[in-house]
Amino acid sequence: MRALIPVAGVGTRLRPHTYTLPKVLLNVGGKPIVGHIVDNLIDLGIKNISVVVGYMGEMVEEYLRDNYKANFKFVYQEERLGLGHATHVALSQDGTDDPLLIILGDTVFDVDLSQLLKSEFSCIGVKSVEDPRRFGVVETSGKNVSKLVEKPDKPTSNLAVVGLYYIKSPRVLEAALQELIDKDIRTKGEYQLTDALQIMLDHGEVLTFFEIDGWYDCGKPETLLSTNRHLLKKTSHYKKRNNVVIVPPVYVADSAKIVNSVIGPNATIDAGVTVEDSLIRDSIIGSGACINSALLDGSIVGQNVQLKGSFKRVNAGDSTEIDLS
Repeated sequence: MRALIPVAGVGTRLRPHTYTLPKVLLNVGGKPIVGHIVDNLIDLGIKNISVVVGYMGEMVEEYLRDNYKANFKFVYQEERLGLGHATHVALSQDGTDDPLLIILGDTVFDVDLSQLLKSEFSCIGVKSVEDPRRFGVVETSGKNVSKLVEKPDKPTSNLAVVGLYYIKSPRVLEAALQELIDKDIRTKGEYQLTDALQIMLDHGEVLTFFEIDGWYDCGKPETLLSTNRHLLKKTSHYKKRNNVVIVPPVYVADSAKIVNSVIGPNATIDAGVTVEDSLIRDSIIGSGACINSALLDGSIVGQNVQLKGSFKRVNAGDSTEIDLS
């Protein structure tokens, strides 16, 4: 059993943070997004992990090699032509046909995957959503998938593909992806994995589905903060400090310097942060930031930001200096 994590995206919806840091290295709940994914894979016993990188990929590679003992293979996607293309690039460099678990790098799942890995057929994760137009959409027949449509303008189902795929025979998927590319079949200008899965269905492959409740998107500021809240409820981490009030759940790195402040609830304070005379709640503060005399709520502050002021909501990228006084 092996896994594939595509992380080559630019993360435009999380700018300005992703100008200087890959999206999957943004801290949520005390560690980078991709760290939560790899933790789950290792807990499942999966240590053969391919990672498709592109934009600032060397930073992703450095983080994973420094923090995890797994058999990583890093595949560079020179052109960002969609998830289908990223998957094709990875499979074309891997000659095995061992079952494959594909997990998108900007999504955190709270689901027991052990039963999924026992499935007799390929299987994809879905979730009922109010507006499925920005997702791949699944139509079903009994326990099987009957049709997939990528980002439909008029969805015929509210079951969205959430970025978790168990592929029983990757060579079958590779052939479908090759057909997609040979015939230049694109949706919204990109080669989509959803379209390749539809080709598999058209060729008689059985594809099942399972519904996921615990699906946490990290692709936008508001969803990143929502995921942060969820993760902190599961694991709160902090040490007691004099003249500091901690309101759990929080993650406060041991190396953070907190003085005369209130932290929490739902705050993540990364390593090397300094907070003085401030209140921080429902926010993520990046490593090396310095917050002084501020009240922050619903904010994302990048690495090495210098921020001083009053009660505000901010979305500040790395190395910014802000005076809100």
